[in-house]
Amino acid sequence: MIVKSVSGIKLDLGESEDKLLSIAERELGCPPQYFRLLKKSLDARKKTDIKWIYSFECSAEKVAEKEEFVPVVEKAKIPDKPVIIVGSGPSGLFCALRLLKRGIKPILIERGKSVEDREKDCKIFVATKKLNEESNIQFGEGGAGTFSDGKLNTGTHSPLIKQVLRTFVSYGAPKEIEWLNKPHIGSDNLVKVVKNMRKAIIDGGGEVRFETKLVDIEVVQGKLKSVTISSGGSEEKIEPYALVTAIGHSARDTFKMLYDRGVMMKSKDFAVGVRIEHLQDEIGFSQYGSEYKRLPTADYKLTSHILDRSAFTFCMCPGGFVMPATSEEGGVVVNGMSNYARDGENANSALIVQVRKDDYGASSPLDGIEFQRRIERASYRAGGGEYRAPAQRVADFLSGKESSSLGRVLPTYPLGVEPCDLRACLPPLIVETLKTAIPDMDKRLRGFGGGDAVLTAPETRTSSPIRIERDEKMQSVTVSGLYPCGEGAGYAGGITSSAVDGIKVADALCDNL
Repeated sequence: MIVKSVSGIKLDLGESEDKLLSIAERELGCPPQYFRLLKKSLDARKKTDIKWIYSFECSAEKVAEKEEFVPVVEKAKIPDKPVIIVGSGPSGLFCALRLLKRGIKPILIERGKSVEDREKDCKIFVATKKLNEESNIQFGEGGAGTFSDGKLNTGTHSPLIKQVLRTFVSYGAPKEIEWLNKPHIGSDNLVKVVKNMRKAIIDGGGEVRFETKLVDIEVVQGKLKSVTISSGGSEEKIEPYALVTAIGHSARDTFKMLYDRGVMMKSKDFAVGVRIEHLQDEIGFSQYGSEYKRLPTADYKLTSHILDRSAFTFCMCPGGFVMPATSEEGGVVVNGMSNYARDGENANSALIVQVRKDDYGASSPLDGIEFQRRIERASYRAGGGEYRAPAQRVADFLSGKESSSLGRVLPTYPLGVEPCDLRACLPPLIVETLKTAIPDMDKRLRGFGGGDAVLTAPETRTSSPIRIERDEKMQSVTVSGLYPCGEGAGYAGGITSSAVDGIKVADALCDNL
């Protein structure tokens, strides 16, 4: 059986994809019995001649999908003590699913609520301005990425990425994520996908406990002895075989507890900035020209290296919304999200600046958290309280003038914004870098620095400011039996890489048996 790969096939806008089957037939000399898209991307470098570019594989014979071989742990080696996973973001969920495949039934605990109840709490926060510190944009089933658009593109190149995409599809994600160049699930679809993953964990014999928080660990001679979890006002001590900490980048109290118990962690670089909003139609025209309405909602990715530190866009949400993403009372944090249709009036993206350890005098690994917190609290004050966000027109920001009103771009942040001077809440290193970066980025995306674009502050939770050190067996270097995992532990950046790390940790745990 010969499977033939074909790449670089270009189709005009509006041209039927059925033509790909004709090309496959020509390549094979007969109608294909097997056809699979591998990649679909858009070439918009020449706006007068935009093309779709395809890669596919085909065969004259039927081809069965190959199931990945996953070795099951021998029954004699399965520990009689439980494996506990803390956190139900992508790293925690994929770790749990992988352990089940390998024969281990984990207990997955989550400090927040189920994704459907979490969704309700986020709406209550917008309606009442009363924050639930345990159930919000940061905490709850699905992790912080659930309300972010569900972008799956990643700069990593793990062979496990294909498996992650297939797994998402098997739980209800659009099948096209397997071949699109910039795949996304959409926050509306992610809610359904996450619920299906939870059901699979429970049906497979695992446990899922919501509103259950890791509050302490006991370490004896460098080994994990017990964990204390809290739920419903009562505490329970458990002696686990292993503890996987897939806690996400905002579990600040858990970081402190682990640090106090001797878990080695180090400061790492992260990024801080704002959300920038434009009219989506203007981004579409700038990217694609007059054909933009015939194409998927336009996105962008920009960087600027003029100064001695980088500024870049991140988590761009076409046709999306700026969301209230704080997890602490008295602080303002913004993030972005899009639904699958990406049909909102505005485009928004994080516009952030590299922050180094020297910028905040990192004498403790936890100092980066305090740097973030100071900005969030200053932003709360600048917004006038009640979780209003400080905002500024780009024209005013670049000229150093306080905004007294906004222009054509109406902010989508649902708790309201307060026009102001962002120097009231952002450190000078962030302000000055952005003032240089925005005009530089405008050279590559016309209109990016348009005067009526809106900057809403602050975007502080882009990644974890710490890394929990782990060894070649994926365990903490100071506490054996503890497995740091995912973005919060400093080993991933986004949904896909976090899911990959969850699989890798599960495999390491099983191999260590």
